[in-house]
Amino acid sequence: MSEPQRSRQARALAEAALVRIISAYGETPEFVLLGGLVPDLLCSNAPRQHVGTTDVDVQVDLEIQAGADNAARLEGALRAAKFKPSGEYAWRWQDRSVPGAVVKIEFLADLPTARTEDTVTFDGSEALGAVNLRGTGFAARDWQPRTLTADISGQPTTVEVRVATLPAYLLAKTHAAYGRGFERDWYDIAYVVLHNDAGGPDAAVAQVREVFAADLVGQTATALTELAANFFDANAQGSLAYAMTMHELHPDLDADVLANDAVAGIGSFVGGLELRR
Repeated sequence: MSEPQRSRQARALAEAALVRIISAYGETPEFVLLGGLVPDLLCSNAPRQHVGTTDVDVQVDLEIQAGADNAARLEGALRAAKFKPSGEYAWRWQDRSVPGAVVKIEFLADLPTARTEDTVTFDGSEALGAVNLRGTGFAARDWQPRTLTADISGQPTTVEVRVATLPAYLLAKTHAAYGRGFERDWYDIAYVVLHNDAGGPDAAVAQVREVFAADLVGQTATALTELAANFFDANAQGSLAYAMTMHELHPDLDADVLANDAVAGIGSFVGGLELRR
């Protein structure tokens, strides 16, 4: 599977699309923002911007628990915001209203009653579903409200959205990287570990241990161990993914230094978690 091109312009379109959806929803939805829009929110003071994103990922366990009325309301908001289902994928909706651009929103669940990668259907909706992915449930368990603002029909519009916290994002993203190994996953994790507003790797360790200490076993421990292996040295695929992406965005930065920063940052993060074997 190829990776889509990411850019700051694409991110702006994705964020505006999310604002449109929430505005049409009418109040703060139950879902939790998780994915490419989140690093900027967790690293707002970073001296170098995140690469951006091409789509919106939201975790919908809480929306599902709320029942059929919420599902119907969310589907109505999607259609009002010009989104349509993407073919056979009930969990992916697209907006093609901007010429030359496609904005996607993907709905993710983590239900123990469904198998990994199964499509979970929503009661009360016609075509809305979610793909069941292990690890995304961390976002439903630890989130915080944030405000987003975008121009909608020429008017500045501000909405509130639930956003995955730093520990929830890092564990969910580590599970995603373990499952698919995309370069963008390695870059995202390293970027957030190194540049988060809480204070870098040590702060990330402290927050993960505070909120999810009991979860650092089983598949989560395996995924974190694999994360460390992919940043073992400056030539590992995770280190190179972070260094190449940052260097492309910021050519004044030294790629070797960037790779070694990633090695040190991820090493401190995973090592600090003191995983139980």
